[in-house]
Amino acid sequence: MASILDEYEDSLSRSAVLQPGCASVGIPHSGFVNVPLEKEAPIFTKQRIDFTPSDRITNLVVSCNQLCMSLGKDTLLRIDLGKANEPNHVELGRKDEAKVHKMFLDHTGSHLLIALSSTEVLYINRNGQKVRPLARWKGQLVESVGWNKALGTESSTGPILVGTAQGQIFEAELSASEGGLFGPAPDLYFRPLYVLMEEGGPAPVCSIEPERGPDGRYFVIATTRQRLFQFTGRVAEGAEVQGFSGLFATYTDHPPPFREFPSSLGYSELAFYTPKLRSAPRAFAWMMGDGVLYGALDCGRPDSLLSEERVWDYPPGVGPGASPPLAIVLTQFHFLLLLADRVEAVCTLTGQVVLRDHFLEKFGPLRHMVKDSSTGHLWAHTERAVFRYHVQRESRDVWRTYLDMNRFDLAKEYCRERPDCLDTVLAREADFCFRQRRYVESARCYALTQSYFEEIALKFLEVRQEEALAEFLQRKLAGLKPSERTQATLLTAWLTELYLSRLGALQGDADSLPLYRETRERFRDFLSSPRNKEWLFASRASIHELLASHGDTEHMVYFAVIMQDYERVVAYHCQHEAYEEALAVLSRHHDPQLFYKFSPILIRHIPRQLVDAWIELGSRLDARQLIPALVNYSQGGEAQQVSQAIRYMEFCVNVLGETEQAIHNYLLSLYARGQAASLLAYLEQAGTSPHRVHYDLKYALRLCAEHGHHRACVHVYKVLEFYEEAVDLALQVDVDLAKQCADLPEEDEELRKKLWLKIARHVVQEEEDVKTAMACLASCPLLKIEDVLPFFPDFVTIDHFKEAICSSLQAYNRHIDELQREMEEATASAQRIRRDLQELRGRYGTVEPQDKCSACDFPLLNRPFYVFLCSHMFHADCLLQAVRPGLPAYKQARLEELQRKLGAAPPPTKGPPRTKEGEGGTAGAPSREQLKADLDELVAAECVYCGELMIRSIDRPFIDPQRYEEEHQSWL
Repeated sequence: MASILDEYEDSLSRSAVLQPGCASVGIPHSGFVNVPLEKEAPIFTKQRIDFTPSDRITNLVVSCNQLCMSLGKDTLLRIDLGKANEPNHVELGRKDEAKVHKMFLDHTGSHLLIALSSTEVLYINRNGQKVRPLARWKGQLVESVGWNKALGTESSTGPILVGTAQGQIFEAELSASEGGLFGPAPDLYFRPLYVLMEEGGPAPVCSIEPERGPDGRYFVIATTRQRLFQFTGRVAEGAEVQGFSGLFATYTDHPPPFREFPSSLGYSELAFYTPKLRSAPRAFAWMMGDGVLYGALDCGRPDSLLSEERVWDYPPGVGPGASPPLAIVLTQFHFLLLLADRVEAVCTLTGQVVLRDHFLEKFGPLRHMVKDSSTGHLWAHTERAVFRYHVQRESRDVWRTYLDMNRFDLAKEYCRERPDCLDTVLAREADFCFRQRRYVESARCYALTQSYFEEIALKFLEVRQEEALAEFLQRKLAGLKPSERTQATLLTAWLTELYLSRLGALQGDADSLPLYRETRERFRDFLSSPRNKEWLFASRASIHELLASHGDTEHMVYFAVIMQDYERVVAYHCQHEAYEEALAVLSRHHDPQLFYKFSPILIRHIPRQLVDAWIELGSRLDARQLIPALVNYSQGGEAQQVSQAIRYMEFCVNVLGETEQAIHNYLLSLYARGQAASLLAYLEQAGTSPHRVHYDLKYALRLCAEHGHHRACVHVYKVLEFYEEAVDLALQVDVDLAKQCADLPEEDEELRKKLWLKIARHVVQEEEDVKTAMACLASCPLLKIEDVLPFFPDFVTIDHFKEAICSSLQAYNRHIDELQREMEEATASAQRIRRDLQELRGRYGTVEPQDKCSACDFPLLNRPFYVFLCSHMFHADCLLQAVRPGLPAYKQARLEELQRKLGAAPPPTKGPPRTKEGEGGTAGAPSREQLKADLDELVAAECVYCGELMIRSIDRPFIDPQRYEEEHQSWL
């Protein structure tokens, strides 16, 4: 094991690759160096808005990128931050001394409520320019509004909750429709629901927030100066229009649960953190006298919406007795407190102040701070300036905090995109689990880090935690790249050694049987894991050696099957004489090469089962490569051995239709050794054509002769067309067989007669039976009595041949009569031919002036022409052109020669005919008339349409093959 570790260390040192921007020197747990390449931007970045108000800013609200602020006591400024250069000023139209107490803007940025110090409330919609008073609200100093995120739209708020300075909670609904002078008022209804009590009397409702959980339950959190109330209830299906009356009605007889703190600022404020717009809030922060109550919001809890609560004390210098906080906003990991001269950000995980941002005195004291949930921007304002905070990568260092708190899951969640930080978290978690003696969990974490392999392996070896070490090695193996073959080979070998050692230690202990089975299953899972298949296959030789060294034959077979190394499995079964199991493996995987290799062994022990397997595979096996196994098996000569070989060979020949000569020759040899009837039947079935048989004729002849199968030899002689030898051998067996052989050369009468003479000689001389000889004479019409007489002995009397001689004489007489009749028929036929010739000399044809050439369809009399008795007429040149392609090559050459000579011959001269001596022009040269006669005989011997030439052209295509493509394209 130590040598494997050393080799793995060497391989790692050779193949280590540093990550970009990282190093491995001087770092105990990680291959990364966290060196910032540039200064990171702060989480909170303040920006003053380039805006100079016309009057002092008294209130400011922001939601859904809509900013509204009140200037002085009578001006409302609305700005769509997407179109910041188009501000909208709206006059409130107040003539009294009432001031703007508070403003409330819903989550859609559409509905704005303006609470005045005179206990009046004004309403304006984002799409309207008219400020409308809410008559039903008059007389109530509104301190808080709880908007309905589930049902609120741009045109209607849906049921909302309103908290007043008198401690009352009202339910209301607003509509943005403007119906004219007598149209409906915007406040559809305004009815009281509940009164919050504090120290025996009503207390101002500082904050109120309604939420609906995923299960249909409703939650309302309302705060006073010192108390935080929770209202929980369920609304019936489809009863949203009923609002919150049913929820608060359940607390008529008993107060709702609440949290109370003794100290008081005289006011309080509740802030929620919502990851996405219109989603459920995840956390809350309540600013009150004793500090900030922070916790998570869990809508799934049955009793309380709040969970993981804790109170963070105010930072030094902040609180009721010092500089009281004016407002609070909550982000994902911080809450920001607004003081008169600064903003302080506190981490919700540690309670530490991470930002203390002071404002210049020239801007005046800070008034309020709000958050736009849709963009995440924070807004603060004084009476003369507006500031905006950008929140950038707030979670970038949270992982360190969670890491220090040993909350590793959360730490990993917030550094998943930073490999260097994730490696640090994993290493710390692994060390923590190791100290807690949770070694398997520690190994899983170590395997994901860049820690030095040898250090981790030695740590587990020192504490003798082989199970954890195996887990670590398996995880490391799963993370290797395809190029890291050396490391993979070493790891697979090491893991195999660990498992085998563990199994060997547990195998003999009866008390450890469950643990042994569990370890065996894990080992088999390791061997059969698809992730490790490539590495196991690459190092299968070394793994087999390890298995063999431990004597674990069970897992040797199991691993060989997984690696599809069936040759090793079959060899193992054969070595242990489990031949049927070996054949079962071969039959299951159908590998022909394995059949060829192991058939010589298996056929000696289970021949019938093996032949059955061969037959089942059919044509997937090459029978030629199985012949050596059959030969070795059948050499024993026992009938069972030969019968199994014959059974497979017959299957190949009769079912598979094998034509290989070796297979047929081997089958012949098997038949010749003990099945003569099957041999003759096979030869007869193969036929008598030497070109269609698939066995070697000479080999078959020699084989049959060696084993004394004369009838089979006769059949082979017949196939070889050695008829004389066939008759000679057949006469030794059966005369009838010889007669059959003698009739085979049907086209060679001399040979047939010779063969029949052999049979007659044998019958006369060997059997000395005159009647049989006469019967033989009658069987062959080629033999005459005079041919067989020399074979008879001298003492035979003529009485034995009287009938044969009479029959022969009668045959001669009949032959003479037939010759005479044929001569008379020939004489009569010659006379008829002479008469026909005389008649033909007087026949003629008539040509009319309107007749046309049958080839070119032009008038016939314009040029020299030919007329045939079939009434077809051709111009001489048209006939020549039609006849030429159908003539043989030698006639075409003769035609060209006649045309050349005819063209060179002198034209005929006018005047008296020449004498015979003058005919022919040049001495020895044919005359022009003779050339024309020869040309006519060659061209006009018969009609080109009705003669033999047309019959011979029946297989000629209509289109010349060389011009077929051209003709085909012309039709497209």
